[in-house]
Amino acid sequence: MPHPIDEKELSSLHQLEHVASATLHTDCDTPLTPTNVDKSGSFDESPRLDGQAVEVLKDSQLASALLEERPSPYSFRMLKLWACLFVAYMCSAQNGFDANTFGGVSAMPNFKKQFGVDQGTTQGFLAAIYVMGNVVGSFVAGPNADRFGRRFGMFTGSVISLIGAILQTAAQREVHIIAGRVTLGVGAVLLAPAGQAYVIEMSHPAYRGVMGGMYQVCFFLGTIISTWLEFGLSYYGGQSTINWRLPMAIQTLPALILLTFVFLLPESPRWYVSRRQDEKARDILVKYHGNGNPDSEIVRLEMEEMKQVITTGGSDNRWWDYRDLFNSREARYRSFLVACIAFFGQLDLPPTSYYFPLMVQTAGIASEQIQLLLNAIQTPVMMASSLAGIQFIDRFGRRKLLMVSSLFMSISVAVIIGATATQAGHPGIGILGISFIYVFLVSFAFAWTPCQALYPTEVLAYNARAKGLGMYGLLQNVVTFINTYAAPVGIDNDSWRFYFLYLVVDIVGILVIYIFFVETKGRNIEEMDAIFHEKHPVRASLAKRKVVVTEDGGAHEI
Repeated sequence: MPHPIDEKELSSLHQLEHVASATLHTDCDTPLTPTNVDKSGSFDESPRLDGQAVEVLKDSQLASALLEERPSPYSFRMLKLWACLFVAYMCSAQNGFDANTFGGVSAMPNFKKQFGVDQGTTQGFLAAIYVMGNVVGSFVAGPNADRFGRRFGMFTGSVISLIGAILQTAAQREVHIIAGRVTLGVGAVLLAPAGQAYVIEMSHPAYRGVMGGMYQVCFFLGTIISTWLEFGLSYYGGQSTINWRLPMAIQTLPALILLTFVFLLPESPRWYVSRRQDEKARDILVKYHGNGNPDSEIVRLEMEEMKQVITTGGSDNRWWDYRDLFNSREARYRSFLVACIAFFGQLDLPPTSYYFPLMVQTAGIASEQIQLLLNAIQTPVMMASSLAGIQFIDRFGRRKLLMVSSLFMSISVAVIIGATATQAGHPGIGILGISFIYVFLVSFAFAWTPCQALYPTEVLAYNARAKGLGMYGLLQNVVTFINTYAAPVGIDNDSWRFYFLYLVVDIVGILVIYIFFVETKGRNIEEMDAIFHEKHPVRASLAKRKVVVTEDGGAHEI
């Protein structure tokens, strides 16, 4: 049960910081601070320090500030913060609506008949044209969020997404579908850098793993609504086009929510600091991170670090300037990590949200209703897995979860290959293959889904963050475009052999994460600057020391 920190514990903590910084040999000036104050990541319990071994980080002041203030996840101001973030989560939900909407409607006979979606090449083109819109929009998404603020970035993306959804819904010919999908793709990618940056920059530092991870989890809000709506409408007979127009019309919901509430949200305090409006930034932090206390240590620490790290004359002030992504060893390292998340997060299996019906058909299931039912089931299963995974992000860290997730993904792909290769005449083996598609999806959603939005935003420096997320969207969508267009053709031509590509990618991903990925848990996002300036960033991000705090306030290394 949680209990308040008494004076003796606080005294021991301050003495630990003072003595440890003086007695332990470190290569930085920042006091050592405990990082394992609560394994759940909630910081609601503070263990007694006297006479106990405590793990400490070399260069994070965050843990001690959180120990002193112990933010409650259920306070009124924290609930208001959650409400603000939920509006921004609609940026992710907008993408989720399309991901499964088109995959489902493309399996409906009257849609196939009207638009000629009767073979893998045509379906791949109509699915991938959305990604082409993403690619085009990626070049302006970052500068848009930098120049005018995160809220304006979400606003413009919502307007364009709304127009695209309307064009798709009213489509009469294939050219109308193409126009709607390209427009929707541009709008969705404008939402991403603004929404992701807003969520991470507004999240309370004590709960950044959960709050940031929830961004990508809300992708499934869109997929769940669209897939189950399509499944229900598949039983609607007749020649009416309502069974595919209604799901496409529902895609307007996230954009409408954003347009209604986005300018009622507070702007990102980090964006205010970059525009020399420190008082506005501080007021927002006091309200949402300091529980209304102007003397909050958390607020003081955040403001101090933001002013040290965020430059008011950085490349974020110049729409054309992308140099901060590549102009130093540290910048190139950050960009490399972002590229890795984009590549390994997209090229791990064919995009099941689009092609699950095709994959199920390959496994021997021909019924349209069963295909749509299995397609609909995947989304609540993945959302449940993601919600479980975000509970462990701050406990075990990003690296461990991503490696374990990728290991189970590799095993699942190997089983899918074996089952698909030998399923002819053996329905039970085909069902085994389908089952391991779900095992794969659960494994992926547990770690990769929340980290796809969280990790790139954490590793990018502020002045390169929006443009870096725009680059992330570009790389992600280039890989997705290739995978989306090639997957149905590859499955048609090579059947189960095509899946070997994904097995190799998943295995290589484990090695890349182990060798190159820095750990971001337990630190403010501004504190990551010091990690990337180290000679060995991965080693520095994992470095901890153990000390024992004695009754008299002394501390010594063990």
